Amino acid sequence: MQSKPGHNSPPPGGAGGKNSAILGAAFLMATSAIGPGFLTQTSLFTEQLLTSFGFVILVSILLDIGAQINIWRIVSVSENRAQDVANKIFPGLGFFLAALIAFGGLIFNIGNIAGCGLGVNVLTGLKPEYGAIISCVIALGIFWYKEAGQLIDGFSKWLGLVMIGLTVYIAFSSHPPLGQALYRTVWPEKIDVMKIVTLVGGTVGGYISFAGAHRLLDAGIKGKENLHQVTRSAVSGILITSTMRYVLFLAALGVVWGGVTLAAGNPAASVFQSAAGELGYKFFGIVIWIAAITSVVGASFTSVSFWKTLHPVIAKQEKIIISLFIIVSTIIFVSVGNPVKLLVFAGGANGIILPIALAVMLVAATKSSIMKGYNHPVWMQVAGWLVVVAMSWMSILTIQQAIQKL
Repeated sequence: MQSKPGHNSPPPGGAGGKNSAILGAAFLMATSAIGPGFLTQTSLFTEQLLTSFGFVILVSILLDIGAQINIWRIVSVSENRAQDVANKIFPGLGFFLAALIAFGGLIFNIGNIAGCGLGVNVLTGLKPEYGAIISCVIALGIFWYKEAGQLIDGFSKWLGLVMIGLTVYIAFSSHPPLGQALYRTVWPEKIDVMKIVTLVGGTVGGYISFAGAHRLLDAGIKGKENLHQVTRSAVSGILITSTMRYVLFLAALGVVWGGVTLAAGNPAASVFQSAAGELGYKFFGIVIWIAAITSVVGASFTSVSFWKTLHPVIAKQEKIIISLFIIVSTIIFVSVGNPVKLLVFAGGANGIILPIALAVMLVAATKSSIMKGYNHPVWMQVAGWLVVVAMSWMSILTIQQAIQKL
């Protein structure tokens, strides 16, 4: 975006500005991941797997870190966006990757807009469709603000902290069996591969793993000299997301452990309401709206960032294209509805996209012309390829399960 601070140059304010951009990138990634689908999936899967869902979260964290550190470091050292890196490997590959990311981002964004509508509905009683339209206007206002880059960073950080804080309160209120949860996180009773794919897809799948990396490029934080900060930001983003996931898991576990059946139409709302009554229900409205609106910002910014270097018209009209992306997502939700199934599907779809995107980045890591003489650590490459193999295998199993259900 034209107004992003420090575009292709170091961020203003010296070390303070740099640290702010690093933390902002971590929160942009985290709040992109923590959307309404995140809340829905975590609540639904906790009810289905109970304490064993902690193990699914643990495995997904390891896969998330393996994927994200590789992607962020490769993008940073190459000093190119992922689509440009892909085009240097094979002409046209960047367009294919951008199309995949845009598809996954659009699916996610429809779900994000749906979450905005649900949040407004809980807080005001307005129909979700009206809430979605109001939130669409707010999101457009953020991107058209003069200092959009700084606003996005601050928006992601502060709303992200509020969201985590409210969920911690609900987790305490639900009184989960903490000892059992911790034990089964390491030694589960049952394992569900499809849920691992969905969780990884919802955390670092599709556009999400590139959100912070592209934001750091915009802030001028790139090259070998900044690798330590890039790695720190990548890991911070995963840890922020994982903290929120585990806290919500404990909140949901406490509720279902007490015998409550979560509402099929809105399982996350059941968790908050059952744990803390009407106040908890209002907290849910705040949390899902924050999760959704920050994810709308992250999905829209990152999805369009995959196209901006592929054609000069897109770079020149970036704000208009981002606006159209948000508006189209809103129109589709208002027309189609049924957000819960859509939100779960979004995570699965992006989980399937992840091994393709990560494989492209790992191939790039072996090209000295792209990496400017930097030797990507062998252990990181091995870890990355293990994630590609594991996610590919689990994605195939997930597709087979989906076909059998048809």
